[in-house]
Amino acid sequence: MDMERIKQVGTAAAYNGGRILKEHFGRLRSVRKKGAIDLVTEADLRSEAAIIDTLMRSFPDHAILAEESGRHGSSGQRWIIDPLDGTTNFAHNLPLFCVSIAFAVDDAIRAGFVLAPLMEEFFMAVKGEGALLNGSPISVSATPTLADSLLVTGFPYDHATIFPPLMERFGRGLKATQGVRRLGAAALDLCYVACGRFDGFWEQHLKPWDTAAGFLVASEAGGRTTVFSGAPYSITADEIVSTNGAIHDELLTLLEL
Repeated sequence: MDMERIKQVGTAAAYNGGRILKEHFGRLRSVRKKGAIDLVTEADLRSEAAIIDTLMRSFPDHAILAEESGRHGSSGQRWIIDPLDGTTNFAHNLPLFCVSIAFAVDDAIRAGFVLAPLMEEFFMAVKGEGALLNGSPISVSATPTLADSLLVTGFPYDHATIFPPLMERFGRGLKATQGVRRLGAAALDLCYVACGRFDGFWEQHLKPWDTAAGFLVASEAGGRTTVFSGAPYSITADEIVSTNGAIHDELLTLLEL
């Protein structure tokens, strides 16, 4: 497999999607609801179309799993796409959003690309090659304890169905750490763990396109990623805990209910 070609095309696809997001930011004509608070815009749809077109031109035999258009093809080589992670932020003109693209072989993530176009930050990782931010190597923080850490979490669209445990974990995090933030874009949360801005992240009820690329970026930056039980993370899981490693066991204990 030509991973250099994967990197080139994945990067081009992320920037093509990001260009469309920049064009639409602050200029949305309509916002549609997929659920009570789950939004989709013309920017999501156009970005996804541009990303898929870029990938298929170079890899017509590869499969696609995309947030808006679903599954295309059945190859073991698959691209996992979130064309706009942070749609609610985007719809409210908050510039915390990104394009997230992962390349997987038989569900093993081999490359990840996360572009925050308005902040001009591009995170990339290839399995075994480390993680980069705008071309420079990044690594997780050295924060040694949960008490010294800054965490980030997310609230799923169906948060009303798990509200008590959601708030219990959030409250525990506030009491045990320097603080807990909620940015609204899981791919960015994972990349911010990767570059040391946060020491740990957890969230429930996620989809593969939310976490696949960011998971590899965090892992290649030296992070540890599991599910709440401590079992290894996989893209089929709907929950995730990602940390700098040093605070991981402490955070898992805090999340136990």
